Amino acid sequence: MQKGQLIFIGLGLYDETDLSVKAIQEIKTCDFVYAEFYTSSLMGTTKDRIEHIIGKPIQLLSREETENNENILKRAENEAVAFLVGGDPMTATTHLDLRLSAIKRGIPTRIIHSSSIVTAVPGLLGLQNYKFGRTTTLAYPEKNYFPVSPYHIIKENKERGLHTLVLLDIQAEKKRYMTANEGLQLLLQMEQKVEEKIINDTTVACVVARAGSKNPFLRADTIKSLQSIDFGPPLHTIVIPGNLHFMELEALVTIAGLPNKIAETMQKP
Repeated sequence: MQKGQLIFIGLGLYDETDLSVKAIQEIKTCDFVYAEFYTSSLMGTTKDRIEHIIGKPIQLLSREETENNENILKRAENEAVAFLVGGDPMTATTHLDLRLSAIKRGIPTRIIHSSSIVTAVPGLLGLQNYKFGRTTTLAYPEKNYFPVSPYHIIKENKERGLHTLVLLDIQAEKKRYMTANEGLQLLLQMEQKVEEKIINDTTVACVVARAGSKNPFLRADTIKSLQSIDFGPPLHTIVIPGNLHFMELEALVTIAGLPNKIAETMQKP
């Protein structure tokens, strides 16, 4: 008879207080606790503080250890294993791959959901969640590696009148977190490379810094103006708006400081 199970548990967005009562109760019943912080990191807390609130030690996993998941699966065959991730568990394909692998081996799986950047950023900015198209992620360029797929996703969404959620690269093992300023510069560089006239200095963008914290920072403006702002500590997220409902436009002015003179040019007649 199958004794083990694998429970995917979302940690939320910012610190240990985002953990739900259900999540804490589930973790306390588990035999072993894994966590990965390379897809998302809780910048308002530490591993020690999370361990204190759950009352159990956590084994941190690298990307390679998560993707080469044999050790996780072998343990979950005979023990109740919690797998902790920032945000909501199934927003990263790595987690789905792990879940499918467990199911194929006859290991029961469950999910304890939590807050996600996918819903938090639209909510903070006052944008309608159902008007977002495909999400994309900006990666740090490396030697002979400068992907422009985010540019094409933004183009596709814009053509459909949809907003684009742009996530920024996290290299947790290097303590390197892409800033909104770096991300906006990358988008301008993609424009220079692709030249399809989708993004320029006057393109309106939105930046959310430290979603889930007590005082998140929100700003909407042209890319040129945003690049001169210090958004403070990570994590940062960018949104490239599509067509805006009049209430969305009012929200960007009222909540995110979009200048009225820019809002007037975006208002549909």
